[in-house]
Amino acid sequence: MKNFVSGFAAIVGAPNAGKSTLLNRVLGVRVAAESPKPQTTRGKILGVLTASDAQIIFTDTPGWHTPKSKLGEYMVKSVGSAVFDADCIVLAVPVKTTLDASLLENVQKTNKPVVLVMTKTDLISKSDILPEIEKYNSMVKSGTFSDVVPISAVKGENIDEFICCVKKYLPQGPKYFPDDAVTDMTEREVIAEIIREKALLVLSEEVPHGLYVAIDSFKERADKPITDVEATIFCEKLSHKGIVIGKGGTAIKKIGSFARTDVERFLNKKVFLSLTVKVKEGWLDNSKLLSNFGYDVKNI
Repeated sequence: MKNFVSGFAAIVGAPNAGKSTLLNRVLGVRVAAESPKPQTTRGKILGVLTASDAQIIFTDTPGWHTPKSKLGEYMVKSVGSAVFDADCIVLAVPVKTTLDASLLENVQKTNKPVVLVMTKTDLISKSDILPEIEKYNSMVKSGTFSDVVPISAVKGENIDEFICCVKKYLPQGPKYFPDDAVTDMTEREVIAEIIREKALLVLSEEVPHGLYVAIDSFKERADKPITDVEATIFCEKLSHKGIVIGKGGTAIKKIGSFARTDVERFLNKKVFLSLTVKVKEGWLDNSKLLSNFGYDVKNI
């Protein structure tokens, strides 16, 4: 198509920089888990935005960090893979925070257009934003960045401007996905992300990042417009199992209730959600289990 652009934009940044919130806001649907806790995203998540003049395939990536486990190594490598495949890099940096020097160095090595997105602008006053914009605009002039866009994904501010900015750095090309596609993830994968997100919301700090969610069964009832979903939450330590379940089942009930609401919204139908908790000791550092759970370095 003449004057139609398409390509890949990798969203990178430090942990808790607002990358997943930005992706979900751009798409208008939740495909990536959101949480105020760092390192929520574990692998590359594709989000597809199709307009009359462009198709942008955004890649949400894990937060850039120093890995402390085999899963952490997988996460960091998936960032590098997304950047390598991208036509444009979106560097998310919350306002009033310092740029990660190692991440900036790795991004600059690519020699690709870098759009710096100042996230979470709703957390500071408009007058405080201006010096931040001026600081980064000077880095545009020096060639460090191609563009700077301040946004609030929570409030939806400047999202259209951000999309227009990314379009400028994409080549002319075809549509890679159908018009109605929003992600390459299956329904099962999105539902697993929703459940894990709610676990991050409900559970204490030491537990959530050792969790993995598997969808065991996904069936439509023949006699009623209800979808039955059975899922297992795997935790890394036996001591965590009781925390995930909670006293009298309070924690697992909260996770299930919160998740069911979002799953029903996603599927646009009634859902009966059943959750089970199991232990896989040390899976974060077990190459075989990581591969079984889909975190295979060979597949990045």
